Order: sequence, then C-alpha cells, then structure tokens
Amino acid sequence: MRKPFLNHLFKSGLVVCFSIHTLFAQTENDYTFNRKSAAPIDFQLAAETATKAVVHVKVSTSAKTVYAQNPFGNGFFEQFFGQQYILPPQSGSGSGVLIDQNGHIVTNYHVIANAEKITVTLSDGTSKQAKLIGTDMATDLAVLKVEENNLSYLKFSNSDQVKLGQWVLAIGYPLNLDVTVTAGIVSAKSRNIGIHKNQQNAIESFIQTDAAVNPGNSGGALVNSNGDLVGINAAISSPTGSYAGYSYAIPSNIVKKVSADLIQYGKVQRAFLGINPKDIKTASEEEIKKYHLDQIQGVAIVGLSKNGAAEQAGLKIGDLIQAINQVKVNSVPSLLEQIARYHPKDEVEISYWRDGQSKTSTVTLKSNAETTGQKELFGASYRFLSLQEKKQYGINNGLIITDLGNGPLAQQSNIQKGFIITAINDVAIATEEQIANAINNKNFIQIAGFYPGQRGNYYYSFQINE
Repeated sequence: MRKPFLNHLFKSGLVVCFSIHTLFAQTENDYTFNRKSAAPIDFQLAAETATKAVVHVKVSTSAKTVYAQNPFGNGFFEQFFGQQYILPPQSGSGSGVLIDQNGHIVTNYHVIANAEKITVTLSDGTSKQAKLIGTDMATDLAVLKVEENNLSYLKFSNSDQVKLGQWVLAIGYPLNLDVTVTAGIVSAKSRNIGIHKNQQNAIESFIQTDAAVNPGNSGGALVNSNGDLVGINAAISSPTGSYAGYSYAIPSNIVKKVSADLIQYGKVQRAFLGINPKDIKTASEEEIKKYHLDQIQGVAIVGLSKNGAAEQAGLKIGDLIQAINQVKVNSVPSLLEQIARYHPKDEVEISYWRDGQSKTSTVTLKSNAETTGQKELFGASYRFLSLQEKKQYGINNGLIITDLGNGPLAQQSNIQKGFIITAINDVAIATEEQIANAINNKNFIQIAGFYPGQRGNYYYSFQINE
C-alpha cells in the first residue's frame, strides 16, 4: 500500500514512519543550569502518562483488479478499458494518538491511505475496528474513531511556545515492537523537507528533533515533559530507511485545528491569505536594501491573488510580512503554519514593513474557492475553463481537475490532474447547476473528457454514496 511511496523517500533520504513517537519537550522550569552541573531530567511521569494515549494502527487491503488507461494502445478494448493488473493483498502499520476520551484518534494520512480495514490496538491490548472520520493530504493528517468511552488522551500544548534545545519524547510502535519511548531535543522549527512538494496547498512546517524514530512511528506523539502533545511524528531523514539523526513532527497547533475540522465538518476548512510568498533569506542584496532594516526578518510578498484577502486589505507586492497576530514569521513554512490555524472569514492582524515603516492591517481570510475560483467535485478540486481556454481547445464547455484530492474520483479511477471534463453522465457541463443535475440521485457516475496535448477522449466510471 505504501511501498512505492517509501521507495521514493528512501532515494531522497527521507522516510515516512509508520508509528507513533512521542517526544518530550522541556519547559523552562524543568531544569536549572549552573556552571558546575545540570539537574537530571526525569521523563518517567510524562512517559507513563503519554503511552496510555498512544495506539497501534494496523491497516490492510484485499487483492484488487485495476485498469490502467493506455492512450497508445492498439486495440479499441485496450484504449477504452486499459490494461488489467492484479494488486495482491497489502498490509501496514503505524501509530495514532487519542485526542479525546470518546475515541477520536489522530494519525498520519499516509498510514491509512487506501486502507479497507483499520484496526487499532489500545495500550491495554484491546483491539477494535476503527472508522475513518476524515483525511487531509495537505498536512498528512487523518482522524479515526473507535467506539469506546473514558479513554486516556493527550492534551494539546501550544507549539508556538516550543523552544530550540527543549527536551521532548517520541512514543510509538516502531518496527512492529510494542510501545517504545525515545528522548531528544528540538533542533529546529518551521522545517520544510519537501516530502509534500507535489501536493497542492501542502503545509510543511515541521518540528525537527533528534529523538530516535523508525518506520512504524508515523502518527505517533511528540510530547513535552508534562506529557502534553507537541506534535505528530511524520517523517525521518535517513539514507537507509532507518533512523539516522533527525525526525520531523507536525506542530500541535496545526494538528488541533485540522482534527477539529475533520471531526466537525468531515474536511478541513482551510483559510487563504492570497499571496505568493518568498523567503527573504533567498533575496538578493539589492532586494534586501530597499527595506532599510538592520536585520531582515520576514516573508516578502511577490504576488497577490486578484480580490484575495491580502489585496482587499491593502497589502502590496514588495511588503515584508513580519508577524501574524503578533507571532513572528521568519520563513514561508512558518507563515503557512500560522495561516493554517485559522478558518475562512477569521480576521488576523498582519504586521509588515513597507517603505521603511512598520505597518499593520487587519485581514479577513478567505476560502480556496474565494481566493482561486476552485471548487470541489467527487473529492477533487476543479475550476471552469476560461473563454480563452475553451477557444484554445475548440470546445464550448468544460472544467479542469486542478487537484485530485482523496475522494471517489481519485480512489476508483486512474484519472490524472489536468484532465478536462466535458460531460458527466452524458450531460454537457458548463455550470454548477448542470453538474448538480447530472449527478442528482445517481450512484454510478461516468465522466468524459480529454487530456490537453493527447489525442482522443477518455471515459472514467466510479460509484458514489456507497
């Protein structure tokens, strides 16, 4: 289920782990330094508390027959139905973290991706079937639920307050072992390691630690010395596939917001600022000089979405964003991390530098549809073709798939991003009303269209509301 993904990460030196690892972060009161010695750190209470809320997640799929469309196939049958392949049964495992007493569990999306059966083993050894509540590929998070009450769970800490050098613990089920605890320190924040670079609207702002984490730790907890959740472990840097120095966790502030959205709405209500940001660290000396600052800190605006939140609030290309709601941003990942905590229509105060002066503006954040004009269909994002595009392709109607998402369209077909849909269930598509009429009370869906630059039409069929 995850082998191709893992092979890719092995080659790049980045490995996604399949188990929980909880890292304990140390607060300022946890230790006292003096010139002679440092007080020893006792993780016993934190480990005892956190391990009760970390679970073992096992997933499986049955054998499947799939069809791969081949535009260069010689026969009509092969062109229409594609070449047949049989995928053998697959299984995998990882970790998860209980976040409330009612059985909601946070794990990584890659742990449960495409799973048909999800089994969760609690700390007391009890195994239960888990229901998938929702997923968010942009943050690599998913929420599960088991039917059980009065469970031990972890409280969320404020990941903005995590400091470099702070002690943390990683707790999980690596290498198919029983629950395992390792310790380390926070070695970096807002780290982007590029594992989601092909995912639209991806948010990578990892907490980097040197706690030992191995395959099987994904979805596990990173906790501080109080046993509170600092992050969800998601990946490691390794040339071999095993631990070799650094691990990466999704900050708890992102986890808290995404999990709450998935539980309440079934999907993430993601806010957008409507800018094209650039790390000032990569700017030229000439670009830096224009800000007239002794110390450059912030994210430069190099592009604005028309009628986006930032543009409507008066921000301009060239402005240097330095803080969001008084939380400093030093890089694009840190800016994306802060915006990811909010919902569309939330107001945030943006502190920025323009023409040698410090300024602030109140910005009302917007949704992706409001910012980019993209909408959702069968779990995928799309937008209608512009008049110029329709003229270019010689058609009168159509919409383009801009992101596959994780709905029935992506899961049940081999459709690719960039496909242009011209008809759904034999109904030509030019408006949202036509889409609604085409799929109204339908369980079986057939879409028709084409790929720009390729000859011929393509047809994909799948089921909804199963």
